[in-house]
Amino acid sequence: MESVTQRRKSGINLPSTMSETSLRLDAFSSPPRSKRTNNLASSPMSNRSPRTISNLSSSPSSKSASCSDRFIPCRSSSRLHTFGLVEKASPVKEGGGNNDAYSRLLKSELFGADFGCFSSPAGSKGCANSPMSPSKNMLRFKTENSGPNSPYSSSVLGHTDTSLSNEVSTPPKPPRKVPKTPHKVLDAPSLQDDFYLNLVDWSSQNVLAVGLGTCVYLWTASNSRVTKLCDLGPTDSVCSVQWTREGSYISIGTSLGKVQVWDGTQCKKVRTFGGHQTRAGVLAWSSRILSSGSRDRNILQHDVRVPSDFVSKFVGHKSEVCGLKWSHDDRELASGGNDNQLLVWNQRSQQPVLKLTEHTAAVKAITWSPHQCGLLASGGGTADRCIRFWNTTNGNQLNHIDTGSQVCNLAWSKNVNEIVSTHGYSQNQIMVWKYPSMSKVATLTGHSLRVLYLAMSPDGQTIVTGAGDETLRFWNVFPSVKTPAAVKDTGVWSLGRTHIR
Repeated sequence: MESVTQRRKSGINLPSTMSETSLRLDAFSSPPRSKRTNNLASSPMSNRSPRTISNLSSSPSSKSASCSDRFIPCRSSSRLHTFGLVEKASPVKEGGGNNDAYSRLLKSELFGADFGCFSSPAGSKGCANSPMSPSKNMLRFKTENSGPNSPYSSSVLGHTDTSLSNEVSTPPKPPRKVPKTPHKVLDAPSLQDDFYLNLVDWSSQNVLAVGLGTCVYLWTASNSRVTKLCDLGPTDSVCSVQWTREGSYISIGTSLGKVQVWDGTQCKKVRTFGGHQTRAGVLAWSSRILSSGSRDRNILQHDVRVPSDFVSKFVGHKSEVCGLKWSHDDRELASGGNDNQLLVWNQRSQQPVLKLTEHTAAVKAITWSPHQCGLLASGGGTADRCIRFWNTTNGNQLNHIDTGSQVCNLAWSKNVNEIVSTHGYSQNQIMVWKYPSMSKVATLTGHSLRVLYLAMSPDGQTIVTGAGDETLRFWNVFPSVKTPAAVKDTGVWSLGRTHIR
């Protein structure tokens, strides 16, 4: 009872046959640096610490044993196969060729990446530092690689095993198929080959408006019916057309500087605005305001609710205004001109809030991203050939790419984050780009002259392009919103050819 009481007072629980005097701390003097270096490989105990616990035996007269004062396990050197913890490779059953890969992946996740090294049947050939190698200490410090675990790693727990990467990696997703031929072609006689005009627009009610000479024609996509909306007479001609967002009314800009508003369903003129000195080549609707750009370098804001011709005038361009687009939230208006300028306006100021002058040619192609607020894309003419992306919040240029040819039009898909561009000399091509990588999805050809006109269907899947070759071509380039699968190739429809008038 007395010895038990002493052991409890000391705070150390020792076997009954062992006394506290048998526990002794021995201090070893460190050998010189040169001797430690020479004996590092030959002496397995050269890595021990200066203080060790010795003579942990029940008899004081027994031979003392020395070991490290702390135990730090390392799984790669723990000789798990000695204790039967490493299973032998089981024979692969017929039809179960993936069992071995799955077993190796499971062990790698449970025991770490090092475990697969000595558990592989290859043995020491596949591992330079086998646990049976005498050059590897049983007890040692181990420094783990502290690289960040990627959430997209093939390993569920974030480990990376190069030996399994090829077996468990999924095949890359095949690129989306885009038909190379138009599914419909319309003849469009007298469609002008003029870079500064905007003669094609597709309404939200699935009606295509085309300006041909002095007339405007409406083509209903659902039944291919063609309706003549108006004829401006021998002294005037159509320079631009633009549907309202609801698709019921259409505005027409003329060569005399007039802007007309028509009811598209009843084919009746509602209003005529004046104010421009010469042709109005570009129009843009916001929810309530109609903006018109002219060769007189001015941008006029028209409101059908007031009797005056215009409610405000934006002056900033030094040459003809050829590009106009309202942002989707109606807060900003982007305008491009033949003076190589891209200007951004708001309704609270008569001066542009941004002047972007990086383009070196006329800026007609403008589009706002429907996926990100304040993201604007613009394209330059023959001397520029670049598509540039802007953050209108701070005016910074985000990216640009040289397309190799004149950029005539840009349109941002609302179904996927992709952009379609139409081009002039020298290939007259239509290109689909994936944003923001700007990798090419498809390149479409077919027009014999520069592709000056572009419009998109209300469902966002089909585009129509017009050129000076007096044809309108319909292309299925974007997937639908509900089923982002590959668009079926309907190129055989191109054999049928009809007329717009």
